[in-house]
Amino acid sequence: MGAPHPYAEFLHKVTKPARYTGGEVGSRAKAWEPGVATVCLAFPDVYDIGMSHLGFKILYGILNDDPRTLAERCYAPWVDMEAELRSRGLPLVSLESKRPLRDFDVVGFSLQFELTYTNILNMLELGGVPLRSSARGEDDPLVIAGGPVATHPEPLTPFVDAIVIGDGEEKSTEIAVLWKRLKTEGKTREERLRALATLGAVYVPSLYEVAADADTGLEVVKRPKDSALPFPIERSLVDLKKHKFPAVSPTGGPEAIFDRLSIEVARGCTEGCRFCQAGMIYRPVRERDPQEIVDTVLEAVQATGQDEVSLTALSTADVSCISPLIKKVTDELAKRKISLGVSSLRAYGLEPELLDQLRRVRATGLTFAPEAGTQRMRDVINKNVTEEQLLETAERVFSRGWAKMKLYFICGLPTETDEDVVGIVETGARALQAGKRAAGRGKPAEVTVSVSVHVPKPHTPFQWCAMDSLSEVDRKQAILRDRARPIRALRLKTHDAKASVLEGVFARGDRRLAGALERAFHAGARFDSWDDQLDLEIWKKAFEEEGIDTAKYLGTLPISARLPWSHIDVGLEDGFLAREYRKALQSRLSPPCGKAAGMFVHHTNKEDAVADARRLVCYDCGVACDMTQMRAERVGFLERLGAEKRTLPVVREPEPRPQVPRPAALESHWIRLFFEKTGPMALLGHLDLIRELPRVFRRVGLEVAYTRGFHPKPDMTFGPALSLGVLSLEEAVDVRIASRLDPETLARLADQMTASSPDGLTFLRVERVPPGSPRISSLVRGARYAIVLARSVAADLAGSAAPDAWIAERAQATLAAPEARIRREIKGLAKMVDVRSYLEGVTPLEGAALAAVGRAGLVGDLIGFDATAAIRGDGAAKPSEIAEVLIGRPAPVQIVRLGLVLGPAGAPAEAFGSLDTA
Repeated sequence: MGAPHPYAEFLHKVTKPARYTGGEVGSRAKAWEPGVATVCLAFPDVYDIGMSHLGFKILYGILNDDPRTLAERCYAPWVDMEAELRSRGLPLVSLESKRPLRDFDVVGFSLQFELTYTNILNMLELGGVPLRSSARGEDDPLVIAGGPVATHPEPLTPFVDAIVIGDGEEKSTEIAVLWKRLKTEGKTREERLRALATLGAVYVPSLYEVAADADTGLEVVKRPKDSALPFPIERSLVDLKKHKFPAVSPTGGPEAIFDRLSIEVARGCTEGCRFCQAGMIYRPVRERDPQEIVDTVLEAVQATGQDEVSLTALSTADVSCISPLIKKVTDELAKRKISLGVSSLRAYGLEPELLDQLRRVRATGLTFAPEAGTQRMRDVINKNVTEEQLLETAERVFSRGWAKMKLYFICGLPTETDEDVVGIVETGARALQAGKRAAGRGKPAEVTVSVSVHVPKPHTPFQWCAMDSLSEVDRKQAILRDRARPIRALRLKTHDAKASVLEGVFARGDRRLAGALERAFHAGARFDSWDDQLDLEIWKKAFEEEGIDTAKYLGTLPISARLPWSHIDVGLEDGFLAREYRKALQSRLSPPCGKAAGMFVHHTNKEDAVADARRLVCYDCGVACDMTQMRAERVGFLERLGAEKRTLPVVREPEPRPQVPRPAALESHWIRLFFEKTGPMALLGHLDLIRELPRVFRRVGLEVAYTRGFHPKPDMTFGPALSLGVLSLEEAVDVRIASRLDPETLARLADQMTASSPDGLTFLRVERVPPGSPRISSLVRGARYAIVLARSVAADLAGSAAPDAWIAERAQATLAAPEARIRREIKGLAKMVDVRSYLEGVTPLEGAALAAVGRAGLVGDLIGFDATAAIRGDGAAKPSEIAEVLIGRPAPVQIVRLGLVLGPAGAPAEAFGSLDTA
């Protein structure tokens, strides 16, 4: 057993404790060796969100693959964990080595959203790192940041040492290695920072002078303090062909918000939406080799066991070879019963064949982003889609059996009128009607209209535009709700306007906001992007105390003015954004770049692509794309996917939904798996275990049979769920498999599954379940628990009595009592439970039972109870309730389920054999 977790004493008290334990499949805990640069990748939001971030996975793989560096992870602690850490004076630690952030050479933050700034300050303080760069000493870690928000970072700059502009694949290792080497050579912190600033694409704020701009009053970066330093700071741009997307990344912890295997297929976008910062700063479009994508998908499915794959890009449907690529991927995934998702589908030009391919492996709804509710507004924002195209797409989607469709819109866009706002709901309603007609009478059809608030972002054509006030956003959202309320099957979702306004302040903010940021943090601001955590009053007070008028950050800015982000060069020519801004005010479209003139979609076969001699559209935005190379590369992609010749579209009725076999047609081969759930797995909830087990099966190649219905799931039956934090030496689950396993395979299966499982999930044995036998859930009649205390705790509880005598007396007294009622709360409702009525036996913990708790990882001078409790149709006593009744009051205990008591009704019960092998 390794060292105990530094939070072991209280992990069970916090929400989702497995957020803090690590040990997932695919996690990497490299040894800390002299000369190796240690990097803590810090994500300023909870584990559930950070685990879905692609950039984090890419850097984690790159840094750990390099022998000169290692990377570990840390996520923002939720408010309950922060409270525990502060009350105990404990630091925030990494998931892998459990070291505080202050021990690392480099702490790197991912800047995805302005409203995570207070979390960054919180993680630094909890990690033992001085908040401000100016306060850090020679031995403190380098604090760096990167990501899309790094292109306008000024409010955060007093708290970070350096900022990476652009792609991080190459800069992350280069920075970490140089910092470590210079520190080893005895260079001062200032000398090290100056060296980083000369690398290119690295902005060191302390080395640049700021002053108020005469036109706006905003503080801007004027010049470097040393003329030898770069100005402006140009971004890093990598060739994706040199950086294969990682197939292996950590999986197996609490459910991530996007709980699927996401594979980046391209970076950048051709569409030129004028509100979209990512579409501007990630230019030019760079597509990954399609065969490499297919290989990565298959390798990743095997390594992670995930049951859903998502092909991800800013506009996946605009990847040049997307149609033949999806066909090739779905051909492979269909064999493995893996579903496919495609993010960011455009609402026009979706070929029926593409939808047919998606339907083969995806049963849930599809998402589209028309963004605006009227054609005029779509022209303003350069969304090259008409309502007719959207309705045609809705018909194609619902006619193929999908029952749900989601549409993304934005309100508060420049030049928007009430007519445009009403048009959002009307467009959604017309899409719903088209879907209902296509689905057919009696078939379900639902459209969700999700409306966010426009925040003018730097480096976009709308960076000079005013943002709607909070009252104006509230008024427009009221219009949306009034219009949507009478429409059945149209669901409206709106975003919190208060959060959007705060986002707008920091998106276009300057360094003077840093004081307000720090004040708000010390006043308790955390997780400001969460509706239930944002306290706008804290921010109002912080701005007031700092003398900041937020209106100047939200108003119209002069096109000629220097802006707080003008020193960051994202590759765009100075006049391009201004030209696009003027075209927006004239409601003029700019067709997609990188596509043949006059086309809005790519060719789907080599024959057409080669025959098309039209030029590829280019707006001379400053990125300087090589159009000849781009055309040749795309032809090569089609050739490698076997999309050689044009095929005539097949006119046919949509395929019917698959018919589910009748029960008699399903062959049954059941196995029973026995396993331990210790260490980090004891802190993983039962629903997360249900989600993880099928992934373990896939990783070892065990083909599991699925339930019937439109949403088939692995056919599994569990014993009674284990309470969070309770260790177990033997659990059981029955699994129906697709074919009978031979004896040798069956004998090897437990070890194979253990090797492919997260830390703490250990499979003991696998047995066949004879046909017609009852499932495990109907065999369980009770459970045996070890209620374990440290002897010192028992001595305090016993008072003047000896701890062993006190344990024996408490066991006898509890069994002698006619009842022992305890209060139980479920969803705010209280009831009294007679725990004594479930207790069948209690003795002091000794012999094999006491030895067994050591197998569960408990060490020290231990004492406790060995209790057996019934599990009946009318319920069961919780282990924590049993412990409280036996001890007489709440006390710090650890609980181990030693085994289950089995036996069909009316037959003698037998316990599992875990203690026999202790």
